[in-house]
Amino acid sequence: MTALRRHSLGLVAWLAGIVFFLPIAWMALTSFHSEQDAATNPPSFGAALTLDGYREFFGVGGGASPWPALINSAVASVVSTLFVLLLALPAAYALSIRPVRKWTDVLFFFLSTKMLPAVAGLLPIYLFAKHTGTLDDIWLLVVLYTAMNLPIAVWMMQSFLAEVPVAVIEAARVDGARLPTILARVVAPIALPGIAATALICFIFSWNELLFARVLTGVVAETAPVFLTGFITSQGLFLAKVCAASLVISLPVLAAGFAAQDKLVQGLSLGAVK
Repeated sequence: MTALRRHSLGLVAWLAGIVFFLPIAWMALTSFHSEQDAATNPPSFGAALTLDGYREFFGVGGGASPWPALINSAVASVVSTLFVLLLALPAAYALSIRPVRKWTDVLFFFLSTKMLPAVAGLLPIYLFAKHTGTLDDIWLLVVLYTAMNLPIAVWMMQSFLAEVPVAVIEAARVDGARLPTILARVVAPIALPGIAATALICFIFSWNELLFARVLTGVVAETAPVFLTGFITSQGLFLAKVCAASLVISLPVLAAGFAAQDKLVQGLSLGAVK
């Protein structure tokens, strides 16, 4: 590859990064504007900065507090991700290191469950929750998010666990280790980057889910995305408050991605180079 081509590809990558970053930067800037300045057309770049949007989001002055919704989102996302990992690791082990017959068909079946539009299953799940008394219950969301993320987690972890050397597992068996010990002390440490990448993606999917949370929750189990939609009222769209709320709600996902970025890169690149 010539130097000119390398520089050209680098320039294209920087331009693509800037294009994707601009909406986030504009959202952050708008969150520090007043509602009057945020609603101007064309936008006012030099408008005075204020923290009013954040004060109103956090309920300063008598508004609704976002903390219950943020805690609900954290509980649903973290607990469902832990359940997904506990269930996906043995399944991926069976499909990669100890493959079953026609394991590719099994993987396709797992992935095919994601092809059903979420809205198609909304009414049966709502009726089930109504008759079982689990409407507005955070644990219903935990079960749903676990079921929704499990197929993609098994699909991802199967490719990650396929990179684990079989000789290491055989040596552990010779030493008398049972399957739970092998999974916890042999397979999991070796495949940790892939597990971290899977966990991060499942966490993001759960944190951002809106449709089921909007229909199946009310006040007690309201999540952060549902709380965010409350800023769109019949009185209009409060743009500065929406941008402030969106930025705050996005911070946990950004923090998790930043903290696990090295594991994420390693996990997504497993099996790319032989």
